[in-house]
Amino acid sequence: MRTILFSGRGPVEVVQRTAPTPGPGQLLVRTEAIGVGVGLVRQLTAAGERREPVRPGSELVGTVVATGSEVTRFKIGDRVGGVVFEDAYADLALADPRLVGPVPADVDAAVALALVRGGLIASSVLEAGRLTEGESVLVTAAASGTGHLAVQLAKVLGAARVVAAVGSLDKACFVRECGADDVVTYSSVSWGEPVDLILDGVGGHLVQRGVDSLAAFGRLVAFSAGGGTIDAGSLLGGLKSVIGFAIGTVNRTRPELVERRRAELWDLLAAGQLRPRHVNVPFEKITNAIELVANRANQGRVVLRTEPLPTG
Repeated sequence: MRTILFSGRGPVEVVQRTAPTPGPGQLLVRTEAIGVGVGLVRQLTAAGERREPVRPGSELVGTVVATGSEVTRFKIGDRVGGVVFEDAYADLALADPRLVGPVPADVDAAVALALVRGGLIASSVLEAGRLTEGESVLVTAAASGTGHLAVQLAKVLGAARVVAAVGSLDKACFVRECGADDVVTYSSVSWGEPVDLILDGVGGHLVQRGVDSLAAFGRLVAFSAGGGTIDAGSLLGGLKSVIGFAIGTVNRTRPELVERRRAELWDLLAAGQLRPRHVNVPFEKITNAIELVANRANQGRVVLRTEPLPTG
């Protein structure tokens, strides 16, 4: 099988390796699509500084081709999507049945990939932020794999106004196509009228800027690995709240919520209320996919396709 070697000491390579064998409680999945995101870029940067190999995980979509003992939830031939924690970038990958879910047979692999993680996070942070109909929302990293779906879902849930915050106005048309009413950049002097809810997928100094852009009783959901600090005093007068969010915690503690939210996403997709956007990259062009994400040039999810790219 083909696998991608991330050595941490030189160029990324596609090499041939023996297929893994599923152990007890594991699935062997023939991948169709694998996600490439900021997390991979950060991991490779850190590995390069330490000059050590890495075996990155990611979200993926594919078909179960073998199961280990003690697996009861899935069988050979089932189509699944979710997250694996290492060795995701290969034709065949080992998966934990608790971290994947069923994928409809008629959904394109790239579309499915966009929803199984990015869509799940977008749906979850909106729920964590307690969005109610008629409120206003601002989404940072609004052109990202998660952000563009958060813009769409906010509209589906009845937001009266959705503001998309992006790094460059080159992405303005894209986020407006996703449903944004207004577009601002991180360097804009003003982010406009205060909003009721901010979904922050960037972190750093944007966390405090987000708090400053909240209306009274507003909430900011911080779900980026980018960190950031806030002045607690800036929360007091407006009775504002900052809520931390990590999808891994939900997966571990409330798996039933993950199943419910994914089922809701498939229903919204089938109803035409969600339009996941993605950039397809052939498996052998992994370096191109990494550069696209590293340069923040992607619009939607960057998808590495292990199968031939669809035509038409």
